[in-house]
Amino acid sequence: MLKKTLLCALLLLPLTTHAQELKKNNISGDLNWSVQNTWSLPGKPLDIAQSLDNKKVFILGADAKVHIFAPDGKKLGDLPVDANTSGIDIAPRGEMLYLINGKNNSYTAIDISFNQKIDITGAPIQGKTDAPVTMVVFSDFECPWCGKLEPVLKQLLDNNTDKLRIVFKHLPLPMHQQAEPAALAAIAAQKQGKFWQMHDALFQTTTWSPNVIDETAQKIGLNMEKFKADLVNPETQMQLAKDKTDAQQAEVTSTPSLFINGRPVRDRSLTALQAMVNEALPADGAK
Repeated sequence: MLKKTLLCALLLLPLTTHAQELKKNNISGDLNWSVQNTWSLPGKPLDIAQSLDNKKVFILGADAKVHIFAPDGKKLGDLPVDANTSGIDIAPRGEMLYLINGKNNSYTAIDISFNQKIDITGAPIQGKTDAPVTMVVFSDFECPWCGKLEPVLKQLLDNNTDKLRIVFKHLPLPMHQQAEPAALAAIAAQKQGKFWQMHDALFQTTTWSPNVIDETAQKIGLNMEKFKADLVNPETQMQLAKDKTDAQQAEVTSTPSLFINGRPVRDRSLTALQAMVNEALPADGAK
């Protein structure tokens, strides 16, 4: 707590004076340091926590709010808390916020997430293209958990034919040797209008080998000459690269990762997904 208090005090110092002092005194014996960033706070800080990935800073203010910032000082949001909250901590990536209340001696854990704007241009879509609710799925064909999720997503879509569209985004993970070739094959199949046939066939694969992808392409009736040409087409590589970039920008690091109208999904059960779809529907109930 003392370390946090000292850090908060430093952040409250005037920006120019603080930076100038540290710039002039950046060597002290064996200790070297340099100022990375300094920015003003909206009020008196009581406690601070920073995610281990250095992407989020949480500051408990005397105004009964936890102010959430990016490391450059950009405001990400404010979370109201009890006025007697006396201390905070967070999970490693800031996905959970933990509060201590010194007056009533209580502990509270709060799930934290941020809506993401994900570009779906050119991505394959299941369901009505103008559906009011959009689910974006970042997936890996060789990921067993992605395969197990597919029946749940199919049932969810069947239950919401006029309300939901599902958008597929590729995120082949490095530990899966055939995941990237499979993603490229699915993109190549998309160029022949058979993405979802390839999608379904790949998720039914139980034994992965270098021959599986060609065999699958033949099984679903692709023009093999065009398929092989599209596999090495730079446009195919660019589409996969874009999905990977979109995943990184949305802070996706694992598969399957789902977003409903930009809101990250924590619970992938059918009941929880349906509840989120219901919450995302327009207030007037429009389809």
